[in-house]
Amino acid sequence: MSQHAPIRIAIAGAGGRMGQALMRAAGPGFTIVGGTERVGASQLGQDLGMLAALHALGAVAVETAADAARQADVWIDFTAPDATLLALDHLESTPVKAAIVGTTGLTASQEAKIAAHARRIAIVRAGNFSLGVNLLLALIEQAAARLGPDWDIEISETHHRRKVDAPSGTALMMGEAAAKGRGAELAGLRTPPYDGVTGPREAGRIGFAVSRAGGVIGDHEATFASDEEILTLGHRALDRAIFAKGALHAARWAVSQPPGLYSMRDVLSI
Repeated sequence: MSQHAPIRIAIAGAGGRMGQALMRAAGPGFTIVGGTERVGASQLGQDLGMLAALHALGAVAVETAADAARQADVWIDFTAPDATLLALDHLESTPVKAAIVGTTGLTASQEAKIAAHARRIAIVRAGNFSLGVNLLLALIEQAAARLGPDWDIEISETHHRRKVDAPSGTALMMGEAAAKGRGAELAGLRTPPYDGVTGPREAGRIGFAVSRAGGVIGDHEATFASDEEILTLGHRALDRAIFAKGALHAARWAVSQPPGLYSMRDVLSI
């Protein structure tokens, strides 16, 4: 593909909030060539541009990734685990070179399936595509590495009432960054939710707190607390466009990469 040719993208869940944000954010340098919606959705057959309150794009919402990505260079997917995996299967019959996957709530076996697809195409997999969040992750890792186990680490997050998985993918990424800073895996340091008589907090563990309320796009904080002081590192999303812009930045980077499983840290060279 010519360095100056527009990158052709196809979007999963094109009629949803994230799908519409992606279409609105895709300016010069991108061409939207397809998009999907779930079986039976009212958006099927509608022009993708009209779904996002833009001008008509000449491509309509279809049911399968195989049909949506027939002319695509990059697939962008922020849907649900089963739908994402099915789409990646369907992409094998398309010219897609890279996939941007922001789906959250994936199990370990589902993550392994995505890694298997990354042997064929470049996949950027992240729980959050915001530039600010990914810089935050680096700061959390550094703080955890420099503050001893006598500093308690608590991750808190708030999202809109419609979010179905908890803790959020971003909160888990924050926990993983903190665990990495302490030279361990999150699974070995994560403490169960506080509920009832739990006894004293165990030193060195990482706790999580979750809130679901109203239309909050995403608030995240990592708190490091000793007996004498508290350090808080946080991020607040004010507009869903930050995730769309980050995903498109990743698409621009990934389209020229060899097959492999990448993160936003790779994209941003953090």
